Amino acid sequence: MIGVLHRVASFINDNYEITGAVFNPDFKANIEFAKEIDVKTDRIYPDFDTFVEKETALPLEERIQVVSILTPNFLHFPMAKKLIDHGFHVICEKPMTTTFAEAEILQSAQQKANTIFAVTYTYTGYPMVRQMREMIRNGELGEIHKVDIQYYQGWINPVIHDKEQRNSIWRLDPKKAGISCCIGDIGTHAFQMAEFLSGKEVQSVLADLNTLYKDNPLDIDGTVLIRFNENTKGVIRASQIATGEENGLQVKIYGNKGGFNWSQEDPNYLYYLTDDKPMQVLKPGHAYNSALSLDGTKLPPGHPEGIFDSMANIYKGVAKAIRNQEYNSGEFPTMKDGVRGMKFIEQTVASHKEGNVWKDL
Repeated sequence: MIGVLHRVASFINDNYEITGAVFNPDFKANIEFAKEIDVKTDRIYPDFDTFVEKETALPLEERIQVVSILTPNFLHFPMAKKLIDHGFHVICEKPMTTTFAEAEILQSAQQKANTIFAVTYTYTGYPMVRQMREMIRNGELGEIHKVDIQYYQGWINPVIHDKEQRNSIWRLDPKKAGISCCIGDIGTHAFQMAEFLSGKEVQSVLADLNTLYKDNPLDIDGTVLIRFNENTKGVIRASQIATGEENGLQVKIYGNKGGFNWSQEDPNYLYYLTDDKPMQVLKPGHAYNSALSLDGTKLPPGHPEGIFDSMANIYKGVAKAIRNQEYNSGEFPTMKDGVRGMKFIEQTVASHKEGNVWKDL
């Protein structure tokens, strides 16, 4: 799913062409897949190290400009580090690394190389999420005092109750996934959304996580209290055992002037609440939306835009940055978002393991 999402998204705004890749550790399958999606095979490489070596040897104007890292979590750091050190721009799936220490190393390397680095917190690309951000920045909700973000899935429920099956899932293997499953996979989306929308940084967290079974090493459910400051607080609720749920990311954010409700499964409707007027429903493509929202809207009002469009908007923003074009800081999540996400994951897990105590970020 991730490969299809990124590939289609990169094409939507006509900014990218796949000119080389490592699609699969099996070189024969690598070649066959390249032919299947009509990519020339002369720059399909047998492994990642060969990819970097051969591309780096090409003249700068010929070599690949930006590389998407769409591998399991444990490969993100070594691949990203090598790409940055060789001057490539990078688009990386989240979580950016498996540890906060790795994230800091990447940040230092990227600052030295002065390359573009994006982390695909996909949902920030939705036009109505961008509309929320801009309205909050313009003060239309007033002072933010409550953030409530829920991200419920049920995909792991059919397998978690069988020991053999749960031991076969890479997301539950600490060597491949890192120290967290649920919080690292989807909780980090909720955390980044909280900071992206509110314009504030979370200062501390208190977590209660659930592995469900003693032999399962990683969390598959959790609730995290968050404090931005003395007067702005919230909660992140994430679960992969919410039986029957699909991809239930829901955002509720409130200030002293108004509030927003938004759901990823119905992304074209943004509900705007105030005390003095009936509830308003905002939709993409209308002139009343912000420039950032409209820039991420490709169709006239009434034509639904979805997850491919959301990811495409992130790719579009990265293309602008690579070309040194003017762009809004909300167009794509950056290295800073990746570093913040890793610190959130580590401190959330630490909060739970240390007996549900507050941990600073």
